[in-house]
Amino acid sequence: MDWIDETINGVRYGLEGRVLYCEKSAYQKITIIESKKYGRGLLLDDCWMTLEMQEKFYNECLIHPALCSAKNIDKILIIGGGDGGSAKECLLYKGVKQVDMVEIDQRVIELSKKYLPSLGGKAWEDPRLRTLITDGVSWVESIKERTYDVIIIDGSDPSGPAKGLFNKSFFQCCKRILNTNGLFVTQSESPESFREIHIDMILTLRDVFKYADPIYSSVPMYPSGWWSWTFASAKSPDYKYPIKSRVKEIEKEKDFYIWSPRWQEGAFNTIPASIERELLNG
Repeated sequence: MDWIDETINGVRYGLEGRVLYCEKSAYQKITIIESKKYGRGLLLDDCWMTLEMQEKFYNECLIHPALCSAKNIDKILIIGGGDGGSAKECLLYKGVKQVDMVEIDQRVIELSKKYLPSLGGKAWEDPRLRTLITDGVSWVESIKERTYDVIIIDGSDPSGPAKGLFNKSFFQCCKRILNTNGLFVTQSESPESFREIHIDMILTLRDVFKYADPIYSSVPMYPSGWWSWTFASAKSPDYKYPIKSRVKEIEKEKDFYIWSPRWQEGAFNTIPASIERELLNG
């Protein structure tokens, strides 16, 4: 056993374990590890992406506030998400008819299927999932208006192949291809480790969509352990109000570890005072 670390801004976030596989794909360094405490995990360019026993902390927060609250969930777009975790959560909903997962790096999918099969689970065989190996920015630019009910950005940090997923022009393209009552959600970084990026993302989303609000929770292995996801809509902040019938249905499909309607309400109210001030003055 050794230590596998992500280092950011002079701080290390590590686990005791061993490297199972590592390669440099056409886009990034991909590392698969076996940890002593949390099972197998994935790092991209030496940054933590997911772990078998921690993926629930991230995926439940990203997916369920949107899919329990959106007026329609027929057609879903996921940008990124090559480990399969976010697609698996989406496909729990019987009302979902199609999930388009756009992943730039095919090797992330292939290696996740091989080494981390529990993350995607049955999603990979679900006929509703359509996997497209292409650049997410180019994809949203090419799609016709009003195509999707929910758009989910499940990308890595805003660098390397994910850099184009965190700017105003990309958000505008996403708004264009969302249905009138559609919801947009993106992981929006740590409010501690990536504070400027986090605040800039929320302000930019409010400028583009009108309504945008973050939620906060813990992802223990991510920088600072404190993470955020931001939800946006051009019509109204529906993402704050789960639909009771859909909640009843989805709670039959899974014993949730993090998400519940009560948690969702609380998560939108956990915005720290200092960040709220910056957003108001932004």
